[in-house]
Amino acid sequence: MPIPSFAPADAPALPLTPVASDALEATLSALPPAQAAWVRALGFKAAAGEVAVLPGEDGIARALLGRGTPATRARTRFALAQAAARLPEGAWRLDAPLDPAEARELALGWLLDGYRFGRYKDAPAPRARLVAPEGIDAPRLEILAQAEALARDLVNTPANDLGPAELEAAARDLATRFGARIEVMTGEALRDGFPLIHTVGRAAMPHRAPRLIDMAWGEAGPQLTLVGKGVCFDTGGLDLKPSASMLTMKKDMGGAAHVLALAQAIMALALPLRLRVLIPAVENAVGPDAFRPGDVLRSRKGLTVEINNTDAEGRLVLADALALAAEGEPGLTVTFATLTGAARVAVGPDLAPFFTDDDALAQALAQGGRDWADPVWRLPFHEPYEALIEPAIADLDNAPSGGMAGAITAALFLRRFAPTRYCHFDIFAWSQSNAPGRTKGGLMQGVRALLAALPEALPL
Repeated sequence: MPIPSFAPADAPALPLTPVASDALEATLSALPPAQAAWVRALGFKAAAGEVAVLPGEDGIARALLGRGTPATRARTRFALAQAAARLPEGAWRLDAPLDPAEARELALGWLLDGYRFGRYKDAPAPRARLVAPEGIDAPRLEILAQAEALARDLVNTPANDLGPAELEAAARDLATRFGARIEVMTGEALRDGFPLIHTVGRAAMPHRAPRLIDMAWGEAGPQLTLVGKGVCFDTGGLDLKPSASMLTMKKDMGGAAHVLALAQAIMALALPLRLRVLIPAVENAVGPDAFRPGDVLRSRKGLTVEINNTDAEGRLVLADALALAAEGEPGLTVTFATLTGAARVAVGPDLAPFFTDDDALAQALAQGGRDWADPVWRLPFHEPYEALIEPAIADLDNAPSGGMAGAITAALFLRRFAPTRYCHFDIFAWSQSNAPGRTKGGLMQGVRALLAALPEALPL
């Protein structure tokens, strides 16, 4: 897909006038009478994201962009970015100032709204381009939009074209572009050193064999380790999912897509930190060598895990990767994973729930989410639920019975393997329908909030 970008600052551009609904009459009174009459004939009410294109003597003279009210804008994220698909082709420039936060959301949403997944059929993007509004950090917004395009492309690619090997190739491409170091563990070394990752992925065909991807970048600064769930397709294993639940399971590597996208943004921004990216890449397949309900597995950390559901495989592969992270230098470790349906039941698809014991980090994440149109919500590591993940014959249970507090028990399971300073995102990574800035399909969640929080979290 084309790289998301703004129109050049010196490009010939038509004026785009933002109009709040309560200022519409004042705006119309300042227009030539014929144009004002045209706008009224269109029924333009200046609702958030509504567009009115005004004719001039030689074609289009300008356009009005509805701002609605603060209340209506709050109900629709990237509301003003709907203009990207509603305006004619060409470059457009705001000719009246917006509040800086509103201008940033409009500009970022405009870039994100231009994303289309065109690998398998022509998917033309909107042709209206925006000249970056004054006062925003345009290069940063372009880097964020490019990161999200990477995440969406990876999530949207079906499993026949994106298995563990292809996920490794995406990581290697990123490492090559930014001069990062990369190592990939497979075969006997994986079996012996990362037994949970190997066990979950061992039933897949040889060309889709499991692996652990380990990428590092940066020579100085605080340590940040990102761990992403890379289950390239999840059948559920022997606890087979129903067909309807498998339809979107190409996105079960969404956590891996997120950490690669975040790594791309960090490296493009040249943040002063040391970055490590760990991706356990597997396919949870059904076959003669599939792991079974009732098996007891030993992890890299030495803790034993009783398997009560082979469809709770994500926490297993993450556990071994987190154990490796815990053996390294302390810093901040963050997991991204499409881990539980319980998280969707708790907060729905639009919010990215996260878990951390670090109150300052939690506050910075919440603020970053508000500032960057990336809503997140803190859920608790609720200590009394620890007993739920402790079965009778092993150290841990990968799928406690009862179905209650599933997102929390999964997070508690991961915390048993993680370094001390730890944050976990249980993401959906999917937009169920087209929305402003968010075409149907793969979606990036929590990344902009975390990027905004890093100066506080590390600090930089």
